[in-house]
Amino acid sequence: MTAPAVDWRLIREEARPGPLQMALDEVAAETAAAGGPATLRTYRWEPSCLTLGRHQEPETVDWGFCEREGIDVTRRQTGGGGIYHDARGDVAYSIAVPAETVPGELLDCYHLLCDPVLDAFDRLGVDADYVDEPVAELYRPACYLRELHPAHDVVAGGGGAGGDGTGIGGRRKIAGNAQYRKREAVIQHGSLSFAVDAARHLDVFADSPVTPETFRERVVGIGELVGVDRADAVATVEAALTDWASATPEATVETDDSWTDAELERAAELVEEKYRDEEWIRTRPGSGGA
Repeated sequence: MTAPAVDWRLIREEARPGPLQMALDEVAAETAAAGGPATLRTYRWEPSCLTLGRHQEPETVDWGFCEREGIDVTRRQTGGGGIYHDARGDVAYSIAVPAETVPGELLDCYHLLCDPVLDAFDRLGVDADYVDEPVAELYRPACYLRELHPAHDVVAGGGGAGGDGTGIGGRRKIAGNAQYRKREAVIQHGSLSFAVDAARHLDVFADSPVTPETFRERVVGIGELVGVDRADAVATVEAALTDWASATPEATVETDDSWTDAELERAAELVEEKYRDEEWIRTRPGSGGA
């Protein structure tokens, strides 16, 4: 499948707080739905941030640890478990595009928008692909420790039989991706692991039974597999996104674009209304909360 034939803009990596990054994803979807450019972007979490899945129970979070360590906590629009986004160890991306230009079937759309992500891994020399067969979950509140499924979970590393504790023959999860629809647009965002601080990934949760050693058996970072620094990894992801979009003859790509003042104002509103709002973050949506 080819990229949608639309006008794209690439917004290169910006370091912003997690609530603002989630608001900007939503704003990008609103812009695409309103006839503005579709958005490709990379971003960094500053400070480090725990994002909760859309329906995740707030009781699963160690709020005291996050406060002591200066870790932001917000809630995503997408489902799944919580993800600790390290300011250095996480490389984030998102794609916002009009819904009418992509497949209506969720998995078809997901696989289309994951194409540039898999291409980025290939360019980095990382052998990554969807996991071959389901792998049992270890701890449901943590996204990276949930069941791995061939339809959407990306793993990387050496092949071969098990015996390494992962159940996936030495191949470990390296990316988490998810999408939602908002105002006639699709937004897909994801995190590529560059460096994995297993202890901090686990300490943000209140009662994780998983050890850091077991976490490292399930999750791997780009920096463990290939000799590349983080800046080069980000540049590679940006190049893969750009080349994917521009390969469609009818598409245009502005490769050094930025947010408009109106978009930044709208994002600031969403931060206050939602992504830093205590009711939104600390009450599970769908159970009487926001």
